[in-house]
Formats: sequence, structure tokens, C-alpha cells
Amino acid sequence: MAAIDLNADLGESFGRWKLGDDREVMRSVTSVNIACGFHAGDPGTMRESLLLAAEAGVAAGAHPGLPDLLGFGRRRMEVAPRDVADYVIYQVGALLATAATLGVTVTHVKPHGALYTMLPEHPEAAEAVARALIALDPALPLVLLDGPAADAAEAVGAVVAREAFVDADYSPDGRLLLHTIATPHPPEEVAARAVSITRGRLITQDGELPVRAHTICLHGDAPGAPEIGRAVRAALEAAGVAVLPLPATLAACAAAGTD
Repeated sequence: MAAIDLNADLGESFGRWKLGDDREVMRSVTSVNIACGFHAGDPGTMRESLLLAAEAGVAAGAHPGLPDLLGFGRRRMEVAPRDVADYVIYQVGALLATAATLGVTVTHVKPHGALYTMLPEHPEAAEAVARALIALDPALPLVLLDGPAADAAEAVGAVVAREAFVDADYSPDGRLLLHTIATPHPPEEVAARAVSITRGRLITQDGELPVRAHTICLHGDAPGAPEIGRAVRAALEAAGVAVLPLPATLAACAAAGTD
């Protein structure tokens, strides 16, 4: 990829509980995913996060999760595809309404945590989410892990942005391994993973796999997130990769025939 988006999951504070340094992380990324209340976030935090994104000039997306505040949305739940779609629409609708009052555009939707990782294992749920979002706004991109979930969503006509992770581990068969508490990784290791992804190679626990990615995720709650963000951004730019917000990256990839 000659262009890539860097995204981070932010707006994950709740009430008096604060998580991460959102303002500092936004200095390195080009898109952010804002929690919508089910796994983290609240109405005031959503509003503040949208304003912060607009001030920083980064694209702002919705980050819907499972209804699991205590487990930060990273615990598995048995949920029917119809319920998954309802959860996503409910949360996306809340962010869209808040954004409309501020004159901010919501540019994408990215599921969070256990909801995100269950979709590759249950393509019918990914399809249900995709159909629901198409009914809401057919031009709204859905960010999904490269693989079965992205394939299923594209098959029903959704605009899909394929994603890869650099500060989380992958199993040898390409499954994303997320933990309840984000695990630390050295900035230089994360930066090397990012450059590898733009060259079509995903580093796993014991080797490499081919990958397609329009966007790379950095966890805003990870230890040292601002330092990691700066290292990744610098490495990508040094490698000659244009780091652009998600809408611009999708347009660039389409124009280059690499989508």
C-alpha cells in the first residue's frame, strides 16, 4: 500500500474514570474510533471526543461494543446476529446524533473488542451488521479485520476498510489475540510491524502471513500509546508511505487499484 490510515480507539473514559491520553495519541493517528457507551464512553465523553477529533483534524468513527462495561467489552458473549446488528445500530445512532449537533461528520464504524473478534468466526453476524449499516448509510465504511468478516460484509455490498493490528498479537493461523488488559510492546517492534503490513506481510507469533490493510490500529489504552504512535508514524513516513485519514486512504487505494 502506498497509503495507509492509522487509527486508535479513544473516548473510552467513563464518568470520573479516565483512560488514556487521547489528545496526545491524536497527534500521531489520522482516524479515531469513539466508544459509544456499551463497553466504555458516555454521552459527555462522546461529545468531547468528537470535538477533540475535529480540533485535531482526524477522521472520527463510531466504536460500538458488547454491553459489558465491567469487562471493557473484551469478554465473549453468546449473541444472535440480529442482536449484534441491533447493538451496533443503537450505538452508531447515538454517535451520529451527537455529531450532528456539533457539525462533525462520522466517517466510519469499527466494532470493538470481543464483538470485533467474534465476527470472523461468525460471518453471518458480520453480514447482519453490514446489512444494518447499509440500511442506515450505504456509504459508511465498516472497519473489519482482514479475512472472513471483511469478505462477508463485502459480499452483501458494504464498503469495507480492512484492518491489521501492530500492538496486539496474532496466532499462527491469523487469529487476533486480544486481552482484557492491553499488553505492552516495544515501540520499535510495533513500528517494524506497521511497515511490514504496508508491504503485505503480517507478523504472527511464529512467522508471517499475507495481509491486505487500509488501516492499522493502535490501542489508545496500551502502555506507552503516545510513544508507540510517534514511532509508527515516523517509520511509515520514512518508508515512503502516505499516512492519510481513512476516507482519503480508501480513495487513494481505489484510484491506485489496490483496494
